Amino acid sequence: MPLRQSSIPRGAEMSMYRRVTYGDLAEFNILDTRQYRDDQANNDGNKPPSFDSTDPSRTILGQEQKRWLYDGLRRSQSIWNVLAQQVFFSQVDHQAGEVKILPMDGWDGYSAERNEVVEFLQKQHISNPIVLTGDVHTNWVFDIKSDFDNPNSTTVGAEFAGTSISSGGDRASSLHPDILYIENPHLKFFNDQRGYVRCTVTPQYWRSDYRLLDYVSRPGAPITTAASFICENGRPGIRRVSENV
Repeated sequence: MPLRQSSIPRGAEMSMYRRVTYGDLAEFNILDTRQYRDDQANNDGNKPPSFDSTDPSRTILGQEQKRWLYDGLRRSQSIWNVLAQQVFFSQVDHQAGEVKILPMDGWDGYSAERNEVVEFLQKQHISNPIVLTGDVHTNWVFDIKSDFDNPNSTTVGAEFAGTSISSGGDRASSLHPDILYIENPHLKFFNDQRGYVRCTVTPQYWRSDYRLLDYVSRPGAPITTAASFICENGRPGIRRVSENV
């Protein structure tokens, strides 16, 4: 993919995290959750949480990138503060019942550091945190909770995960939405179609429209807005505003 000249590797190093600011409207902290992290816990995959995955010494960001992130968020004058990154930030339990099955490739495999980041967002009163996530090839919308195991805990921000444009074909997931919604009360939307997320940002609100196709295996599929969600400035949490538009 195209990269700026500043991103050309120097030896074994390739600096990919960076910050993009749009006046006082929005600041995008573009993270690298691949290069600096500890290896996935529990040999990767979807597994129950363990001492390894909850170990406070484990990192997905690396210490230098985390300091850079915190420093930028503290200094930000933007209304919306965005973490754009590659893997699930919110907790995602894939199994019904008391035993959780969590993706070790995402922040669930580094849950102590995720809790630290969420606590930082709260205590520093970071304005309107938004997490934008890719790489999961399906569509998800989450409230970010101060305690994902307590649905009544404080809502700190919002996460919007977008699908792939074509990878996986017409449908990509064998997940069961009913189980996902039951086990993850902070989950507000799941869909396994192809498409993209269109975000409209104003000083008053952030709106994410999930634009989806019924099929990508042949030309001609109409595109529709399957669901839309709004976050209001100063009011953490997601509100669904329309569907089947």
